[in-house]
Amino acid sequence: MATRGPPPAGLPAKVVSVPPNQTLYVTNLPSAKIQKEDLRTALYMIFSTYGPVLDVVALKTMAMRGQAHIVFRDIQTATQAMRSLDGFEFFGRPMKIMYAKSKSNAIAKLDGTFKIPTSAAQVEVTDLQQSIFNAPVPGAKAPPAAHGLPSRPPGADHVMADAGTPDSRGVKRPRDEKEDEKEDEEESDSDVAMEEDSDDE
Repeated sequence: MATRGPPPAGLPAKVVSVPPNQTLYVTNLPSAKIQKEDLRTALYMIFSTYGPVLDVVALKTMAMRGQAHIVFRDIQTATQAMRSLDGFEFFGRPMKIMYAKSKSNAIAKLDGTFKIPTSAAQVEVTDLQQSIFNAPVPGAKAPPAAHGLPSRPPGADHVMADAGTPDSRGVKRPRDEKEDEKEDEEESDSDVAMEEDSDDE
């Protein structure tokens, strides 16, 4: 029995086969007719009939418009869904389904092989961010000053002298009687009855 070698290098990328994968790559999806959350929900409802779907990634960016990735728990259900739904009309357009070229992050996290991308791992934290994140909890005793920041001056938080007396809080100021009479006159002038207009003449 002869074994197959790799496909010839001159073949176009579409002819080169992608090994079976738990993640399906779906193209030819409607992009303008449907909202992103509605698209994800509809794809989940269709594909979950074939087995447990771990994730649906459908982005509306220019590069990913009309495409989605469906992540299944195992390869068998992904293969069954791909065979059954390839060419299925979805919102008026036939879906094109194939295996994804790489393993999804959801599967890598389950396998324990997930690695944080290098661009996300090398985030630079500024001194200002560091001072904000390391700030003491409000009401807690402040630790000694670090990074050259001045310490809080003594007596910065003090209670106002008159705040403690109950007589000085919540007392309603009496109104002058003259102001009340003026407001009553203004209100009575504005309440003039409207003249009746008769259109029956």
